[in-house]
Amino acid sequence: MKTELSFISLFEQFIKDSQSGRRLKPNGERIKPQTIDNYRYVLKHLSDFQEVKGFNLRIKPSLKLNKKQLQIELNYWKKFYLKFADYLSVKKGCYDNYIGMVFKIVRVFFNYLKNDRLILTGDFHKKFYVRKEDVPIITLMPDQLQFLINDKAFEESLPDNLKKIKDVFVFGCTVALRCSDIFNLRFRDIETISGQVYLVSKSIKTESLIRVKLPCYAIEILNKYRKSKSVNSKIFGFISKNQINKNLRKLAEFAGWTQIIGKVRKQNGRNVEQYFGKSGRVYRFCDLVSSHVMRRTAITTMLMLGMPEHVVRKISGHTSDSKAFYRYVNFVQSYMDQEIDRVHSRLFPILST
Repeated sequence: MKTELSFISLFEQFIKDSQSGRRLKPNGERIKPQTIDNYRYVLKHLSDFQEVKGFNLRIKPSLKLNKKQLQIELNYWKKFYLKFADYLSVKKGCYDNYIGMVFKIVRVFFNYLKNDRLILTGDFHKKFYVRKEDVPIITLMPDQLQFLINDKAFEESLPDNLKKIKDVFVFGCTVALRCSDIFNLRFRDIETISGQVYLVSKSIKTESLIRVKLPCYAIEILNKYRKSKSVNSKIFGFISKNQINKNLRKLAEFAGWTQIIGKVRKQNGRNVEQYFGKSGRVYRFCDLVSSHVMRRTAITTMLMLGMPEHVVRKISGHTSDSKAFYRYVNFVQSYMDQEIDRVHSRLFPILST
Protein backbone atom coordinates (compact mmCIF):
# COMPACT_ATOMS: atom_id res chain seq x y z
CA MET A 1 0.00 0.00 0.00
CA LYS A 2 1.22 3.53 -0.77
CA THR A 3 2.71 5.57 2.07
CA GLU A 4 0.15 8.33 1.48
CA LEU A 5 -3.29 8.26 -0.11
CA SER A 6 -5.35 11.15 -1.45
CA PHE A 7 -7.94 12.26 1.10
CA ILE A 8 -10.08 13.93 -1.58
CA SER A 9 -10.04 10.92 -3.93
CA LEU A 10 -11.04 8.59 -1.09
CA PHE A 11 -13.81 10.96 -0.03
CA GLU A 12 -15.11 11.01 -3.61
CA GLN A 13 -15.15 7.19 -3.56
CA PHE A 14 -16.95 7.32 -0.20
CA ILE A 15 -19.72 9.35 -1.87
CA LYS A 16 -19.88 7.03 -4.90
CA ASP A 17 -20.15 3.93 -2.70
CA SER A 18 -22.85 5.59 -0.59
CA GLN A 19 -24.83 6.54 -3.69
CA SER A 20 -24.49 3.20 -5.47
CA GLY A 21 -25.51 1.14 -2.47
CA ARG A 22 -22.11 -0.48 -1.93
CA ARG A 23 -22.03 1.30 1.41
CA LEU A 24 -25.17 0.94 3.53
CA LYS A 25 -26.42 2.02 6.92
CA PRO A 26 -25.67 -0.32 9.85
CA ASN A 27 -29.27 -1.59 9.59
CA GLY A 28 -28.81 -2.49 5.91
CA GLU A 29 -30.80 0.43 4.48
CA ARG A 30 -29.48 2.59 1.63
CA ILE A 31 -28.11 6.04 2.35
CA LYS A 32 -30.73 8.76 1.77
CA PRO A 33 -30.20 11.23 -1.14
CA GLN A 34 -30.33 14.17 1.30
CA THR A 35 -27.49 12.63 3.32
CA ILE A 36 -25.42 12.13 0.16
CA ASP A 37 -26.01 15.79 -0.73
CA ASN A 38 -24.57 16.69 2.67
CA TYR A 39 -21.52 14.55 1.88
CA ARG A 40 -21.02 16.55 -1.32
CA TYR A 41 -21.21 19.86 0.57
CA VAL A 42 -18.53 18.61 2.96
CA LEU A 43 -16.34 17.50 0.04
CA LYS A 44 -16.64 21.00 -1.45
CA HIS A 45 -15.57 22.54 1.87
CA LEU A 46 -12.61 20.17 2.13
CA SER A 47 -11.48 20.83 -1.45
CA ASP A 48 -11.76 24.60 -0.99
CA PHE A 49 -9.93 24.39 2.34
CA GLN A 50 -7.06 22.50 0.74
CA GLU A 51 -6.79 25.02 -2.09
CA VAL A 52 -7.24 28.23 -0.09
CA LYS A 53 -5.14 27.26 2.93
CA GLY A 54 -2.59 25.14 1.08
CA PHE A 55 -3.17 22.31 3.53
CA ASN A 56 -2.22 18.98 1.96
CA LEU A 57 -5.02 16.57 2.81
CA ARG A 58 -3.77 13.02 2.83
CA ILE A 59 -4.41 9.67 4.46
CA LYS A 60 -1.46 7.74 5.87
CA PRO A 61 -2.16 4.12 6.86
CA SER A 62 -1.03 3.68 10.47
CA LEU A 63 -0.52 -0.09 10.71
CA LYS A 64 3.27 -0.03 10.31
CA LEU A 65 3.98 3.35 11.88
CA ASN A 66 6.34 3.51 14.85
CA LYS A 67 5.72 5.58 17.97
CA LYS A 68 7.40 8.70 16.59
CA GLN A 69 5.46 8.48 13.33
CA LEU A 70 2.19 8.01 15.22
CA GLN A 71 2.92 11.17 17.18
CA ILE A 72 3.48 13.03 13.90
CA GLU A 73 0.10 11.74 12.69
CA LEU A 74 -1.57 12.83 15.91
CA ASN A 75 -0.15 16.33 15.51
CA TYR A 76 -1.17 16.42 11.83
CA TRP A 77 -4.82 15.63 12.57
CA LYS A 78 -4.93 18.03 15.52
CA LYS A 79 -3.67 20.74 13.21
CA PHE A 80 -6.23 19.74 10.54
CA TYR A 81 -9.10 19.93 13.01
CA LEU A 82 -8.13 23.36 14.34
CA LYS A 83 -7.40 24.88 10.93
CA PHE A 84 -10.46 23.40 9.18
CA ALA A 85 -12.81 24.43 12.02
CA ASP A 86 -11.32 27.94 11.94
CA TYR A 87 -11.69 28.06 8.14
CA LEU A 88 -15.36 27.09 8.30
CA SER A 89 -16.06 29.62 11.04
CA VAL A 90 -14.02 32.63 9.91
CA LYS A 91 -13.71 32.23 6.13
CA LYS A 92 -17.08 30.59 5.43
CA GLY A 93 -19.03 32.20 8.28
CA CYS A 94 -20.50 28.87 9.40
CA TYR A 95 -22.11 28.47 12.80
CA ASP A 96 -21.23 25.85 15.38
CA ASN A 97 -24.19 23.61 14.62
CA TYR A 98 -23.19 23.33 10.95
CA ILE A 99 -19.50 22.87 11.75
CA GLY A 100 -20.50 20.05 14.09
CA MET A 101 -22.42 18.39 11.25
CA VAL A 102 -19.37 18.66 8.98
CA PHE A 103 -17.10 16.93 11.47
CA LYS A 104 -19.68 14.21 12.12
CA ILE A 105 -19.53 13.40 8.41
CA VAL A 106 -15.71 13.47 8.43
CA ARG A 107 -15.79 10.96 11.29
CA VAL A 108 -18.23 8.76 9.31
CA PHE A 109 -15.76 8.90 6.41
CA PHE A 110 -12.93 7.63 8.61
CA ASN A 111 -15.12 4.76 9.80
CA TYR A 112 -15.79 3.94 6.14
CA LEU A 113 -12.04 3.79 5.47
CA LYS A 114 -11.61 1.34 8.34
CA ASN A 115 -14.70 -0.84 7.89
CA ASP A 116 -15.31 -0.77 4.12
CA ARG A 117 -11.89 -0.11 2.63
CA LEU A 118 -9.82 -1.83 5.34
CA ILE A 119 -7.54 1.20 5.54
CA LEU A 120 -6.35 1.54 9.13
CA THR A 121 -5.78 5.19 9.94
CA GLY A 122 -5.72 5.06 13.73
CA ASP A 123 -8.33 6.64 15.97
CA PHE A 124 -7.25 10.24 15.52
CA HIS A 125 -10.64 11.20 14.07
CA LYS A 126 -12.31 10.32 17.36
CA LYS A 127 -10.73 13.45 18.79
CA PHE A 128 -12.57 15.67 16.29
CA TYR A 129 -14.89 17.53 18.62
CA VAL A 130 -18.43 17.78 17.26
CA ARG A 131 -19.66 21.25 18.17
CA LYS A 132 -23.25 21.53 19.29
CA GLU A 133 -25.56 24.50 19.30
CA ASP A 134 -28.99 24.46 20.87
CA VAL A 135 -30.91 26.48 18.27
CA PRO A 136 -34.15 27.83 19.82
CA ILE A 137 -37.40 26.29 18.60
CA ILE A 138 -39.80 28.72 16.94
CA THR A 139 -43.38 27.47 17.08
CA LEU A 140 -46.91 28.82 17.16
CA MET A 141 -48.75 28.80 20.45
CA PRO A 142 -52.20 27.14 20.48
CA ASP A 143 -54.00 30.51 20.41
CA GLN A 144 -52.07 31.54 17.28
CA LEU A 145 -52.99 28.31 15.52
CA GLN A 146 -56.63 28.73 16.57
CA PHE A 147 -56.57 32.22 15.06
CA LEU A 148 -55.46 30.89 11.67
CA ILE A 149 -58.06 28.13 11.77
CA ASN A 150 -61.08 30.12 12.94
CA ASP A 151 -60.73 33.77 11.90
CA LYS A 152 -62.56 33.89 8.57
CA ALA A 153 -62.37 37.68 8.33
CA PHE A 154 -58.57 37.46 8.45
CA GLU A 155 -58.60 34.75 5.78
CA GLU A 156 -60.77 36.85 3.46
CA SER A 157 -58.40 39.81 3.83
CA LEU A 158 -55.48 37.80 2.41
CA PRO A 159 -54.40 37.78 -1.24
CA ASP A 160 -54.92 34.44 -3.01
CA ASN A 161 -51.31 33.27 -2.69
CA LEU A 162 -51.37 33.80 1.08
CA LYS A 163 -54.76 32.09 1.36
CA LYS A 164 -53.19 28.97 -0.11
CA ILE A 165 -50.08 29.17 2.06
CA LYS A 166 -52.34 29.59 5.11
CA ASP A 167 -54.17 26.39 4.17
CA VAL A 168 -50.88 24.52 3.72
CA PHE A 169 -49.54 25.97 6.97
CA VAL A 170 -52.63 25.05 9.02
CA PHE A 171 -52.66 21.54 7.52
CA GLY A 172 -48.95 21.12 8.27
CA CYS A 173 -49.41 22.42 11.83
CA THR A 174 -52.01 19.67 12.29
CA VAL A 175 -50.48 16.50 10.84
CA ALA A 176 -46.80 16.89 11.93
CA LEU A 177 -45.36 15.89 8.54
CA ARG A 178 -42.15 17.31 7.15
CA CYS A 179 -42.64 19.99 4.51
CA SER A 180 -41.29 17.71 1.76
CA ASP A 181 -43.83 15.03 2.73
CA ILE A 182 -46.72 17.51 2.72
CA PHE A 183 -46.04 18.60 -0.85
CA ASN A 184 -45.80 14.98 -1.96
CA LEU A 185 -49.24 14.13 -0.58
CA ARG A 186 -51.77 12.90 -3.13
CA PHE A 187 -55.52 12.48 -2.77
CA ARG A 188 -54.99 8.70 -2.77
CA ASP A 189 -53.31 9.21 0.63
CA ILE A 190 -56.68 10.17 2.13
CA GLU A 191 -58.79 7.26 3.42
CA THR A 192 -62.34 7.24 4.76
CA ILE A 193 -63.13 4.43 7.21
CA SER A 194 -66.50 4.23 8.99
CA GLY A 195 -67.12 7.92 8.32
CA GLN A 196 -63.71 8.97 9.72
CA VAL A 197 -61.12 10.59 7.43
CA TYR A 198 -57.46 9.60 7.76
CA LEU A 199 -54.22 10.76 6.22
CA VAL A 200 -52.01 7.77 5.39
CA SER A 201 -48.50 8.49 4.20
CA LYS A 202 -44.93 7.22 4.32
CA SER A 203 -42.21 9.62 5.44
CA ILE A 204 -39.60 10.25 2.73
CA LYS A 205 -36.85 10.56 5.36
CA THR A 206 -37.69 7.69 7.74
CA GLU A 207 -39.96 5.56 5.48
CA SER A 208 -42.25 5.00 8.47
CA LEU A 209 -45.97 4.60 7.71
CA ILE A 210 -48.05 7.30 9.37
CA ARG A 211 -51.86 7.28 9.81
CA VAL A 212 -53.44 10.42 11.27
CA LYS A 213 -57.14 11.07 11.84
CA LEU A 214 -58.04 14.47 10.42
CA PRO A 215 -60.18 17.09 12.18
CA CYS A 216 -63.03 18.88 10.41
CA TYR A 217 -61.03 22.00 9.48
CA ALA A 218 -58.29 19.88 7.82
CA ILE A 219 -60.95 17.98 5.84
CA GLU A 220 -62.41 21.31 4.68
CA ILE A 221 -58.98 22.33 3.42
CA LEU A 222 -58.65 19.06 1.46
CA ASN A 223 -62.10 19.45 -0.09
CA LYS A 224 -61.21 22.98 -1.19
CA TYR A 225 -58.36 21.62 -3.35
CA ARG A 226 -59.98 18.37 -4.48
CA LYS A 227 -62.37 19.76 -7.11
CA SER A 228 -62.14 17.44 -10.14
CA LYS A 229 -58.61 16.21 -9.52
CA SER A 230 -57.73 12.54 -9.82
CA VAL A 231 -56.69 10.41 -6.86
CA ASN A 232 -53.09 10.54 -8.12
CA SER A 233 -52.97 14.35 -8.16
CA LYS A 234 -50.86 16.11 -5.56
CA ILE A 235 -53.06 17.91 -3.05
CA PHE A 236 -51.18 21.20 -2.85
CA GLY A 237 -49.27 21.15 -6.13
CA PHE A 238 -45.74 22.51 -6.09
CA ILE A 239 -44.29 25.60 -4.40
CA SER A 240 -40.54 26.12 -4.11
CA LYS A 241 -39.17 26.06 -0.57
CA ASN A 242 -37.86 29.59 -0.96
CA GLN A 243 -41.31 30.83 -2.00
CA ILE A 244 -42.98 28.89 0.83
CA ASN A 245 -40.78 30.58 3.43
CA LYS A 246 -41.20 33.99 1.84
CA ASN A 247 -44.99 33.67 1.86
CA LEU A 248 -45.06 32.28 5.40
CA ARG A 249 -43.18 35.33 6.68
CA LYS A 250 -45.70 37.58 4.90
CA LEU A 251 -48.59 35.59 6.39
CA ALA A 252 -47.18 35.91 9.90
CA GLU A 253 -46.67 39.64 9.39
CA PHE A 254 -50.27 40.01 8.18
CA ALA A 255 -51.35 38.18 11.34
CA GLY A 256 -49.60 40.82 13.44
CA TRP A 257 -46.94 38.56 14.90
CA THR A 258 -44.30 41.27 14.75
CA GLN A 259 -42.97 41.19 18.31
CA ILE A 260 -39.18 41.55 18.60
CA ILE A 261 -37.52 38.33 19.73
CA GLY A 262 -34.03 38.57 18.23
CA LYS A 263 -31.85 35.79 16.87
CA VAL A 264 -28.53 34.64 18.30
CA ARG A 265 -26.23 31.95 16.88
CA LYS A 266 -22.98 30.49 18.18
CA GLN A 267 -19.72 30.90 16.32
CA ASN A 268 -16.55 29.51 17.89
CA GLY A 269 -18.53 29.14 21.10
CA ARG A 270 -19.45 32.85 21.17
CA ASN A 271 -22.96 34.27 20.87
CA VAL A 272 -23.35 36.31 17.69
CA GLU A 273 -26.42 38.55 17.24
CA GLN A 274 -28.11 38.10 13.85
CA TYR A 275 -29.98 40.76 11.88
CA PHE A 276 -32.67 40.34 9.26
CA GLY A 277 -31.85 40.90 5.60
CA LYS A 278 -30.45 44.10 4.14
CA SER A 279 -32.53 46.19 6.54
CA GLY A 280 -30.27 45.12 9.39
CA ARG A 281 -33.15 45.11 11.87
CA VAL A 282 -33.47 42.86 14.86
CA TYR A 283 -35.48 39.71 14.08
CA ARG A 284 -39.21 39.74 14.72
CA PHE A 285 -41.29 36.62 15.28
CA CYS A 286 -42.68 36.79 11.73
CA ASP A 287 -39.16 36.96 10.27
CA LEU A 288 -38.36 33.56 11.79
CA VAL A 289 -41.44 31.69 10.59
CA SER A 290 -40.52 29.02 8.04
CA SER A 291 -41.69 25.66 6.72
CA HIS A 292 -40.05 23.95 9.73
CA VAL A 293 -42.52 25.72 12.02
CA MET A 294 -45.39 23.55 10.73
CA ARG A 295 -44.01 20.28 12.06
CA ARG A 296 -42.73 21.91 15.25
CA THR A 297 -46.11 23.49 15.93
CA ALA A 298 -47.97 20.21 15.40
CA ILE A 299 -45.70 18.32 17.79
CA THR A 300 -45.65 20.99 20.50
CA THR A 301 -49.42 21.54 20.28
CA MET A 302 -50.07 17.84 20.77
CA LEU A 303 -47.74 17.75 23.77
CA MET A 304 -49.10 20.97 25.28
CA LEU A 305 -52.67 19.74 25.05
CA GLY A 306 -51.84 16.52 26.88
CA MET A 307 -51.24 13.86 24.21
CA PRO A 308 -48.86 11.18 25.60
CA GLU A 309 -45.32 11.37 24.27
CA HIS A 310 -45.33 7.86 22.76
CA VAL A 311 -48.46 8.70 20.74
CA VAL A 312 -46.95 11.97 19.47
CA ARG A 313 -43.80 10.08 18.44
CA LYS A 314 -45.94 7.56 16.56
CA ILE A 315 -47.57 10.39 14.60
CA SER A 316 -44.38 12.38 14.02
CA GLY A 317 -42.24 9.36 13.11
CA HIS A 318 -39.62 9.97 15.84
CA THR A 319 -37.98 6.95 17.44
CA SER A 320 -38.20 6.34 21.19
CA ASP A 321 -34.60 7.50 21.72
CA SER A 322 -34.76 10.50 19.37
CA LYS A 323 -32.79 13.43 20.76
CA ALA A 324 -34.57 15.77 18.34
CA PHE A 325 -37.96 14.81 19.78
CA TYR A 326 -36.91 15.65 23.33
CA ARG A 327 -36.08 19.18 22.24
CA TYR A 328 -39.84 19.59 21.76
CA VAL A 329 -40.53 18.03 25.16
CA ASN A 330 -38.09 20.43 26.82
CA PHE A 331 -39.66 23.36 25.00
CA VAL A 332 -43.12 22.36 26.18
CA GLN A 333 -41.84 21.93 29.73
CA SER A 334 -40.57 25.51 29.74
CA TYR A 335 -43.98 26.66 28.47
CA MET A 336 -45.72 24.70 31.22
CA ASP A 337 -43.36 26.18 33.82
CA GLN A 338 -44.26 29.68 32.66
CA GLU A 339 -47.96 28.89 32.92
CA ILE A 340 -47.50 27.46 36.41
CA ASP A 341 -45.55 30.55 37.47
CA ARG A 342 -48.32 32.75 36.07
CA VAL A 343 -50.97 30.89 38.09
CA HIS A 344 -48.85 30.97 41.23
CA SER A 345 -48.25 34.70 40.83
CA ARG A 346 -52.03 35.19 40.90
CA LEU A 347 -52.43 32.78 43.78
CA PHE A 348 -49.70 34.33 45.94
CA PRO A 349 -51.58 37.59 46.79
CA ILE A 350 -54.59 35.50 47.85
CA LEU A 351 -52.47 33.35 50.15
CA SER A 352 -50.79 36.44 51.60
CA THR A 353 -54.04 38.07 52.77
